[in-house]
Amino acid sequence: MNIALIGVTGRVGSRLLAELLHRGHRVTGIARDTGKLAGQPGLVLKNADADQPAQLAPLLAGHDAVISALKFATSEAAVLLAAVKQAGVRRLLVVGGAATLEVAPGQVLLDTPGFPAAYRPEAEGGRRFLDTLRGEHDLDWTFLSPSAEFAPGERTGSFRVGDDALLTDAGGKSWISMEDYAIALVDELETPKHLRQRFTAGY
Repeated sequence: MNIALIGVTGRVGSRLLAELLHRGHRVTGIARDTGKLAGQPGLVLKNADADQPAQLAPLLAGHDAVISALKFATSEAAVLLAAVKQAGVRRLLVVGGAATLEVAPGQVLLDTPGFPAAYRPEAEGGRRFLDTLRGEHDLDWTFLSPSAEFAPGERTGSFRVGDDALLTDAGGKSWISMEDYAIALVDELETPKHLRQRFTAGY
């Protein structure tokens, strides 16, 4: 497939890029400054400001899907949705956050006592972004939330997927590597099972 990847230079974006190219997809990698990325077969790099739909939309046109790995604290769902629609692309996959996952029926991680203040701006932005997506009926969107601990690690290919509840392992730890997260998201790209839904992945 021909995929536009916004935020290609970030920690998650770079791992999504590796997974997409590994599977033979063609990628247009988009970021404000792609200069630190080396060229690779199957990759075209474009500089653009994701906050400017008129600038972004022409770069998205002609792709089978758009993947967004933008930070929520500095981006707005409405702006991205406008660019994707203007480009005429129907499929949008979003790198989500764990804070909106439920830790008990009706209670999300973000609203638990002691949620770290340092993470709150990004988490609140993620909640607004997901709320906006849930009201979107024209695009085939998917929002993939990682587990609570989300960092670079190994590509094992062994993980679970769930819906709106935070996944934990037998010891109560909630975690997934960015490499395995990339597998889960590209799996969803290739074989859609969560259209207009949020889902999660973890060990």
